[in-house]
Amino acid sequence: MPRIENSIDINADAHRVFDITNDIARWPKIFNEYSAATVISQEREGRYTEIVFELTNPEGSSWRSWRLLDHRELTAIAERRDPRYPFEYMHLRWTYEPVPGGTRMTWVQDFELDDTFDVPLPTVLERMVAHTRQNQDAIRDKIESGAV
Repeated sequence: MPRIENSIDINADAHRVFDITNDIARWPKIFNEYSAATVISQEREGRYTEIVFELTNPEGSSWRSWRLLDHRELTAIAERRDPRYPFEYMHLRWTYEPVPGGTRMTWVQDFELDDTFDVPLPTVLERMVAHTRQNQDAIRDKIESGAV
């Protein structure tokens, strides 16, 4: 199972970083790969919020995802649901750890590529690592500057 794990330190409170990065409606403003983000359902019960949402990229492709937020542990788990392609599955775990000077935000992506996807795994891994780092850098800059 391929795994990508990237962390970044952000000079902001962990709860603030958690809230901003898990506000699905903000994703087109804080991520460079979404032109639209629509919350389909959202329910909060105690420390947990369950969200089903649809994302659209600038090329017009859309997919649904599911996300479970743990507001006490500052953890989000998620999976891409429909359609999954180019993945067989995509599971994500985001954690937010208070560190001196702010928050360490870590994203872990576990996945398998669909057998019919024709891009070699090493190329996919290289692109995904670079893309994740770009997104984390942009999010850090936007949060620290007060742009979001």
